[in-house]
Amino acid sequence: MVNMEIRRFAAPKYAIANAMNTLCTNLTFTDGMKKIMITSCHPQEGKSYIAMHLLYTMVTSLGMRAILVDADIRASALRGSFGIRITPSKGYLGLTGYLSNQCGMEEIIGKTNIPGADLILAGKTVMNSLPLYNSSHMDRLLERLASEYDVVIVDAPPVGTIVDAARIAAVCDGTLFVVESGGVRARKLKGAAAQIEKAGCPIIGYVLNKSTDRNRDDDYHY
Repeated sequence: MVNMEIRRFAAPKYAIANAMNTLCTNLTFTDGMKKIMITSCHPQEGKSYIAMHLLYTMVTSLGMRAILVDADIRASALRGSFGIRITPSKGYLGLTGYLSNQCGMEEIIGKTNIPGADLILAGKTVMNSLPLYNSSHMDRLLERLASEYDVVIVDAPPVGTIVDAARIAAVCDGTLFVVESGGVRARKLKGAAAQIEKAGCPIIGYVLNKSTDRNRDDDYHY
């Protein structure tokens, strides 16, 4: 197992921490759902931000052992956004290396500087990603992780751009949609949700992100 230092991540402020605590608590009520996919309709709606904060809150507030899998292998933003440093960095192939049968499962799991939180990074960018997801490797990986962790968070590509998310959803227990406030039309969101449900993965819920009404003190307006 390699070490991964998450250098650009600070404990969330009260409003965000409270919202994430509520979200994580609600997720614990989803009976038997351990493999949770995070997706969105479009890029840059904040799904990786939500995924990282879910990982942090699960382990720090709920005492769970959790792992985050960066499965957006076409356009990963996780490593750059959070300044993740891998030690040793040489030879780390990430998820793409495992899916292409270049390395084993144990070689891609990273122990982070957040106790109880592990991470699998995407690795090398791959444009023709669907054949990798169509192999049995992803299925075996998630099943193995679900047997070793309390929760497995999968940061998947957006549904509206490529079909990878639907394939990943087929081997997950439930999907959480991140929706940018004012950035997605209802028809688009319904179509994306229907695509995931066709893969046999139920929609757990929706997270409204980038809301501008976060300055009020009372929870009724938050």
